[in-house]
Formats: sequence, C-alpha cells, structure tokens
Amino acid sequence: QVQSVESGGGLVQPGGSLRLSCTASGTIFSINAMGWYRQAPGKERELVAAITSGDSTNYADSVKGRFTISRDNAKNTVYLQMNSLKAEDTAVYYCNVQGTVRAATKFTSWGQGTQVTVSL
Repeated sequence: QVQSVESGGGLVQPGGSLRLSCTASGTIFSINAMGWYRQAPGKERELVAAITSGDSTNYADSVKGRFTISRDNAKNTVYLQMNSLKAEDTAVYYCNVQGTVRAATKFTSWGQGTQVTVSL
C-alpha cells in the first residue's frame, strides 16, 4: 500500500508565494509520474502540473510562468513552488503519484488534499 502525504498549504495574500510538498511512502519499487491537481468549489478537479521520471514537465496554461514543479527521487517527494498567487488559485490541491510496487504492480496514489487560499 502506498500513501501520499501533502503539506504546505495555507492562507496567502495575492502576489505571495507558497511551496507545497508531497511525500509517498510504502512498498514502492519505482515512481514514474508525479503531479499536482486542484479543485475549487463547484469546479472539476484539474491538472496543475506534472513531472515524469525523466524530469519532463507539463503545466496548465493558467499557471505557466508562476508555478514550478520539481521532485526529489531519493525522498519520493514532489514539490510545487507557487509564486505570484492570484485569488483564482484558491482551491484544494492534491498530489498524484504513479509508479509500481514489488511484483511490477502499478499504483496510483492520491494525497488527502491541502487547502490553498489566496485572499487579502
């Protein structure tokens, strides 16, 4: 069983910055893609950013140039550095980790979610 635990959310003023972290633990053999999604009230969950095992990245158009995703493979951790935050970035942010456990069984693990609120 693989668990992913997020941290780093909170309240920040417009223009401010936050850094989210997500660490996966369990009987992990390898981690492939890692990503961040968000869900605002009344809206569907959407992809914010993703990073592959080869460090290729993908961003939603709304966050390009403001958010940076990175990973530390030794720690099974993915980060999301969020700068120049806007009110419309307010949402619950979820990490998503995909990989394999022993016996080459694939897994997808979701974090519990962390609230990010951008407001005066």
